[in-house]
Amino acid sequence: MSNACPQCTLENTYPDGDNYVCADCGFEWPMVAEVEESDVRIVKDANGNVLQDGDSVVVVKDLKVKGTSSTLKVGTKIKGIRIVDGDHEVDCKTDLGSMMLKACFLKKA
Repeated sequence: MSNACPQCTLENTYPDGDNYVCADCGFEWPMVAEVEESDVRIVKDANGNVLQDGDSVVVVKDLKVKGTSSTLKVGTKIKGIRIVDGDHEVDCKTDLGSMMLKACFLKKA
């Protein structure tokens, strides 16, 4: 499970803390977490469709906007969403301003 050394290209390497070390030439380089498909976050809308950056969505329920007396009405179309980490998975811009929304209140347009 060792990686080839980027300097001498030999396979005699080992992990040491957050780095790999080459036993032959002594070169050290940082471990880079390899992204696997299982590591990619999958966000689904209210109907189970997978949402991606840039998608357009429609609000499926009236949502009160925290800190204001405004409401984001059912049927409001939102274009160009961004998927982010956290409890509220969708970052978007609406007529009421920028906000974060939960995907369970949205459906893909």
